[in-house]
Amino acid sequence: MGKPGKHRMNLLYSMWNTLKKDKLLQKIIRNAGYLLSSNVLGMGLSIAQSILAGRLLGVSGFGVIGTITVFATTLNKIFSFRMNELVVKYFGEAVAHKEKEKAAAIVKAAGIGEIISAALSFIILVLLAPLAAERFAHDPATAPLFILYGTIILANFTYETSIGIIQVQNHFRNQAIINLISKIATASTIAWAYFTQKGLLEILLAYILGKFILGLGTTVLGWHEMNKSSGKDWWKTNFSSLPPFKELFSFAFSTNVSNTVIHLVRDNEALWIAWFLTPVEVGYTKTALAIINLVQVPITPFISTSYPEINNAVIKKDWKLLRRILKRITLISGTWTGLSAIGLALFGRWLLSFYGAEFLPAYIPLLLFVIGLGYANILFWNRPLLLSLGLPMVPYRISLYCGIAKIGLAFLLVPRYGLNVEALLLSAFFVVSVTMIVLRGLKEVRIREKNLQETSTI
Repeated sequence: MGKPGKHRMNLLYSMWNTLKKDKLLQKIIRNAGYLLSSNVLGMGLSIAQSILAGRLLGVSGFGVIGTITVFATTLNKIFSFRMNELVVKYFGEAVAHKEKEKAAAIVKAAGIGEIISAALSFIILVLLAPLAAERFAHDPATAPLFILYGTIILANFTYETSIGIIQVQNHFRNQAIINLISKIATASTIAWAYFTQKGLLEILLAYILGKFILGLGTTVLGWHEMNKSSGKDWWKTNFSSLPPFKELFSFAFSTNVSNTVIHLVRDNEALWIAWFLTPVEVGYTKTALAIINLVQVPITPFISTSYPEINNAVIKKDWKLLRRILKRITLISGTWTGLSAIGLALFGRWLLSFYGAEFLPAYIPLLLFVIGLGYANILFWNRPLLLSLGLPMVPYRISLYCGIAKIGLAFLLVPRYGLNVEALLLSAFFVVSVTMIVLRGLKEVRIREKNLQETSTI
């Protein structure tokens, strides 16, 4: 009778012993903890502000806000070169080899590239705002609001580059503070708007305020870290010590294309639903995804903190260490995600009731979304692994092919069958694409490990 309980105790004891002995895992968890402490507090604020905004604006108004914010984010992602990943890879290698001049040149080049892409994104957003207001928000009068929110792109002009620096230097505490301050600012402003019965404009300004604090604050942190590690004149470094331009551009372009495909297929459900359906369905989607954020928030910091360690293990060709990292972070993410998914299934309707009775139809889409998002949450390291292995085009191709299938089916099915089918298609995209990326990454690790063993025996 006592064996199952004893088995569970032994498992917990074994996990605790593993954690005590694994210094690298402790480092990943400690760094993630800085961001997690901020994210957990921020999660509560995000849910509270989401509830207040939903109750103030109603389902349709909440959907319009979601459409405006996602449109700006999508444009920014399309023209972004995912500079944080480029910085982690190339700046991280230069730091590991103590090549200060090369490290500074990489950051300078990444920063300039990101500034140019931000300016381009904003110009295109201004040009497309009237069309977006008419086609997505179904209200031409909202065009100025699309442009207003688009200013966050300019405030985040070197955000990704700065995040990459912070990841490589393992200085996550200050970043967590900036995250929390931005969320407090947004939540406080939304609370003010709710209790004074303001409207859509004030809610939008609340989101803008938080994004400005996050973008500009992170840039200041990144600059400070560079001053500490490379001296105050690091930005004067010339580009002669850069890796071959073709290599850098190829990596940046591939991650940009991959990121664009992923974002168009995965991260802008509000826009697809606004295209196929109405702001009401967008409101249900934004509400469901806000609640699902409860599952994702604790794992998100592991993406930032584990990627540099995965990259370092690949640089050192320490394949046993790499396997150990992947197994243990998957165990952590899987345990949390599984328990959270059960909790959402049991208490999802109760959580939705805080928004109001008109939001309850979001329950079924919530359950469908959580299948795919939860699966991707467990195997969150799929893309970082292939990036570290120097195979950035692999996740791009897989995401592209799966994305084309998902979008094609959406055009055929969603206008006829509605929101639930879109949620099901998104989850299917996650399950299929993440599985294929993981299998390809693990296969490459086995190949390289075998080659290393054969080389060492010669």
